[in-house]
Amino acid sequence: MDNLAYKEPPRVERIEGKTYLMSPRPRGKHHRAAFNIAHIFEGYLKGKTCMAFDDGMPVYLDGENTYIPDAMIVCDRSIIRDAGIYGAPDLVVEVLSPSTMKHDRGAKMRHYAAAGVKEYWLVVPELKTVEVYYNEDGHFEIHETYAIYDDLALQEMTDEERAKAQEGIPVSLYDDFVVSLDDIFLDVDVFQ
Repeated sequence: MDNLAYKEPPRVERIEGKTYLMSPRPRGKHHRAAFNIAHIFEGYLKGKTCMAFDDGMPVYLDGENTYIPDAMIVCDRSIIRDAGIYGAPDLVVEVLSPSTMKHDRGAKMRHYAAAGVKEYWLVVPELKTVEVYYNEDGHFEIHETYAIYDDLALQEMTDEERAKAQEGIPVSLYDDFVVSLDDIFLDVDVFQ
């Protein structure tokens, strides 16, 4: 018999007016990458106006669209409520899973852009890649794709390509905020 005191309520997102049941918790690699990113954001933002949030805080864009991003940064504190974020965060991170990838690259991406999210990251832990999109007049344009390359791939690159490949991800909200790919994907390989 299940102990009902330990059951979590179902996690749901509302996409274009339709309710989608989310899996109870993400898999290990997904969870670790999202945790690492939220932790990095939190550490940098300590004492600053903007705030970091991790998986679990809902974002109410409008009556048709409510999302639960894996991590986000919110600079307008007036949209922060106890029940969630009511408006557009400044930066949203979605860690891709096979079951959510279509929405993360499709409807959610469109709605976040239309609502005014400035920067959108799509993270693939299995490939150790991060796609960074910037908002251009209400839609997202790819800014850069960042990846951790193995030693063989690095050896085949020119010095210029290798130097660029080893740079971190600049967060557009701050001039001095650069996120290391190694820090994002720290310990994701522990999960088999």
